[in-house]
Amino acid sequence: MGRRLVAAELEEDPERAYAHARVARDLAARVGVVREAVGVAAYRIGKWAEALSELRAARRLTGRETYLPMMADSERALGRLDRALALAHSPEAATLSRSSQIELLIVESGIRRDQGRPETAVIVLQVPELTDGRVRSWSAALFYAYADALLEAGRTEEARAWFARASRADTDGDTDAAERLQVLDGITLEDLDPAADDFDDPPDEPDGSAEPEDTAEVPG
Repeated sequence: MGRRLVAAELEEDPERAYAHARVARDLAARVGVVREAVGVAAYRIGKWAEALSELRAARRLTGRETYLPMMADSERALGRLDRALALAHSPEAATLSRSSQIELLIVESGIRRDQGRPETAVIVLQVPELTDGRVRSWSAALFYAYADALLEAGRTEEARAWFARASRADTDGDTDAAERLQVLDGITLEDLDPAADDFDDPPDEPDGSAEPEDTAEVPG
């Protein structure tokens, strides 16, 4: 069981990580960290209902509330926005670490966008950490979500500025902020392809109108 959990954590391919976690669950379904591993792996490949079931079991077995953001996001993905908001506003949400609270606010911002309330989605993310000048491990995700909300609210120039901040903060490449910024700037992949510069216009074909070279022999 332990080897399968380690394999699930180290595996870069989400589907394979999920397969390892499922084997661990078959071996030890009553262990909280095992149910957590399955829930997280299911969440990463979009198995929302299974992720919810496993994370609820992990929450019950471990007593930890750290799964709330993923649970709320899974409810959102299933279209159950009221349930997702109930988790986001639950008393347990106030006990989370600040990073988990920010993650939950990002989920809530997405819920508000799903409800057709983009300006509310913007306001939800206007937390002190947005503008205090410090860059944290989760700042790129916060900046990106804020830019996305601004864009949906029709505030394109502000969105561009925040995608730029997200791109600078995203040193690990966890978001596509740089690509979104390029789209807003009207830059395409072809514009960035250095190979495109290798193809110059072909030289003009001779049309027969040039003066013929003088081939007369020079008298000796």
